[in-house]
Amino acid sequence: MTPIYLDNAASTRVTDEVIALMTEVMRTAWGNPSSLHPQGAAARSQIEVARGRLLAALGDPGGARGDIVWTSGCSEADALAVLGAARVREGSIVVSSIEHAAVGAVAARLGDAGRAVIEVAPGPDGVLDPETVADAAVGAAVVAIVMVQNEVGIVQPVTSIVSAVRQRSPGCHIHVDAAQAFGKVMLDVGAIGADSVAIAGHKLHGPKGTGALWLRTGVVLEALWAGGGQQKGLRGGTQDAPGSAGLGLAAERAIAAMPSARTRWLELAGRITSILDARSIAYRQLVPDQRRAPHILALGIPGVPATALRTVLSSRGVYVSTGSACAERDSKPSVVLAAIGLPADVGMVRLSFGLETTTAEVEAAAAILADVAGELSQRRTAG
Repeated sequence: MTPIYLDNAASTRVTDEVIALMTEVMRTAWGNPSSLHPQGAAARSQIEVARGRLLAALGDPGGARGDIVWTSGCSEADALAVLGAARVREGSIVVSSIEHAAVGAVAARLGDAGRAVIEVAPGPDGVLDPETVADAAVGAAVVAIVMVQNEVGIVQPVTSIVSAVRQRSPGCHIHVDAAQAFGKVMLDVGAIGADSVAIAGHKLHGPKGTGALWLRTGVVLEALWAGGGQQKGLRGGTQDAPGSAGLGLAAERAIAAMPSARTRWLELAGRITSILDARSIAYRQLVPDQRRAPHILALGIPGVPATALRTVLSSRGVYVSTGSACAERDSKPSVVLAAIGLPADVGMVRLSFGLETTTAEVEAAAAILADVAGELSQRRTAG
């Protein structure tokens, strides 16, 4: 049996179209983009084409509101935004308690260095309250909020949060981690109103090792390291023309496909729950459809250990996650699962879809999930 990959929230397959473009750029535009000869100009041209594609995909065509800083991924983009803004501003650092470690660990490091760090917890539905965040942000240097929570897919009201924070603390830097949001939910950097937005290429069928930080015009950051002055001094180092080209094309294609993909992803999730219902498998959908990103379906299965569920599913060719791939080996309890009231004896499984996920794959996976959940539940009862 061909393995069924339902862990697209962790990473996606790079499409053939993106691979072809990156290969062509490697063959034809292999010069240093900073060089002034024609080979350098060819590499610069590829980066500028990619910049235009990415800016348009982010809702800022032509860079009317901001510009792109190319990075090695969303983690670096988050670090550049949070650390870079904190280093040039006085005040506290405000983050939600459900941030990805790319933001949470950076905030903790700032705390270790003596900065005041304020964590804002979500409500019992896992959603952050804009007024609560704004209250915490009074006198803050940086506020960082995740747009789509990576473990269970809860969409946060970032536009309302940004608006509320602006009223209370107009001088702070507001950053949005959009790694799980870009290409999945509506994301217009102008409408959001944040100072910076971070994305990752490998979440939308682009190459790993690529990411970007959209930075509003006029916003000041301190670079994470010194270097040759590339990217207006914000990220020294020879720029990656093939990677930028791949990310730009992947972003363009993801945004073009998003309207139909969102509808199809919701239908795929519905097929999974329908099959589980038909097999009388007890489960709980952790986030209602109206509050989740459509590509992530998080289910809680009573009496079934998450680790055992994932292991047996993998042995039968179904690849899923029991949370964030970056935290699966972490024994600490999940803040977001605690916030939404998931009991300790309920195993959580995250099934996530990509542009290439088929109905046949999902139906086969749901049947196997029903088999495995039933077997593990019986084994626990018998034990």
